[in-house]
Amino acid sequence: MDSVEEQVTESVDTLTNQDMWINLGQISLKVVVILVVSTLLIKLGKLAINNIFKVRPHAALRISERREATLVKLLENAITYVIYFIAAMTLLSIFGIDVKALLAGAGIVGLAVGFGAQSLVKDIITGFFIIFEDQFSVGDFVRIGVFEGVVEEIGLRTTKIKSYTGEINIIPNGSIVEVTNFSLNNSRAVVDVSIAYQGDINRAEQIIQDLIEKMPEQYEEMVGPPELLGVQNILATEVVIRVVAETLPMQQHYIARILRKEIKNVLDENGIESPYPKLVMYSKPE
Repeated sequence: MDSVEEQVTESVDTLTNQDMWINLGQISLKVVVILVVSTLLIKLGKLAINNIFKVRPHAALRISERREATLVKLLENAITYVIYFIAAMTLLSIFGIDVKALLAGAGIVGLAVGFGAQSLVKDIITGFFIIFEDQFSVGDFVRIGVFEGVVEEIGLRTTKIKSYTGEINIIPNGSIVEVTNFSLNNSRAVVDVSIAYQGDINRAEQIIQDLIEKMPEQYEEMVGPPELLGVQNILATEVVIRVVAETLPMQQHYIARILRKEIKNVLDENGIESPYPKLVMYSKPE
């Protein structure tokens, strides 16, 4: 019974210890302040980053919107990680943990892990150069290996590509050897038009030329008037005329469909026949 009473007495003394409650209150207040300040710093940092890129178009040094979206996302993540790391180290020091010893131990462990994580280091280094050299950015349409689609996200370790059918392909940056970027420069639409062999080629070309000269006024995706290259091929039953048009990036498929439709309609209106299969029958004389 004496031991129980002593334990109860010690517990009561502990709970009624004024210094303990003061220290606990101070620690709790510091934790709350650190968390609040960290949250505010992250929000202010993100706001500052966005404001910097908002005024960037008026500056002498300009960057494209596609690279801007990539850098904004990357910088926001970086500032979040840095502030959270500093906050975590500060909280540990408040609770009496030796941060210096912890960091020294973490450095030794990180060095040991680094020898066994060379692929991870390769991914991070490659990701850095992808962003630094602006090889591709968020929103670009690219082909990387067997994957083709729109870049959804670029990180220091992986790149996410959304394919045309909706799948998200996650590619380690270290495995990216060759990249085809379809969004950097203007595209080119190539359309072949078939005219019946016995048709009037000169008249058909003039009709097509009159049509394509007016098309840039109707379709803003065209950079300039399409170009009529002329006869591309002569086959047994048809003559192939080629038309090319420079378009905005990734708009070549849309413009090619428009060209086929418009050219087909105008040729039909002017009586220019398209080739069609013909059956010739021969009778053997008896």
